[in-house]
Amino acid sequence: MLNVDKIKDGIVIDHITPGCGYRIFQELELAKLSYNVALLLNVSSQSSGTKDLIKIANVRNLDMTRLGLIDPNLTINIIENEKIKEKLKLAIPEKVLGIMTCKNPRCISNNSDIGKIEFTLMDKDKKLYKCEYCDALTSY
Repeated sequence: MLNVDKIKDGIVIDHITPGCGYRIFQELELAKLSYNVALLLNVSSQSSGTKDLIKIANVRNLDMTRLGLIDPNLTINIIENEKIKEKLKLAIPEKVLGIMTCKNPRCISNNSDIGKIEFTLMDKDKKLYKCEYCDALTSY
């Protein structure tokens, strides 16, 4: 059995779909943090069989939109004094600003510096978003 210490204050990203934990770790650049970070893969779970889990000490803010894009079914536990202060259940975001790029090579957003692009969710099951400039469908 593998034991990982409790964190006094921070965040636990729980119920991560198996295989998504490493992607979250990379995309949130958690290796660059100066605080303790634990990435656990294929952890036993009573409800789903296995899950991934990330514990981050002394951090309170994460990019929830990006997390919702990667795995909308995960749970965020805010930890204070070694106790869960708050549980947040994520969902796939309806709007995404400044995270995605349009897959259409002819889109003006790929040929001009126009700043952050907004994408609107069009198909929840396929995670398809529509570009605000050319209406092309893009996935994250």
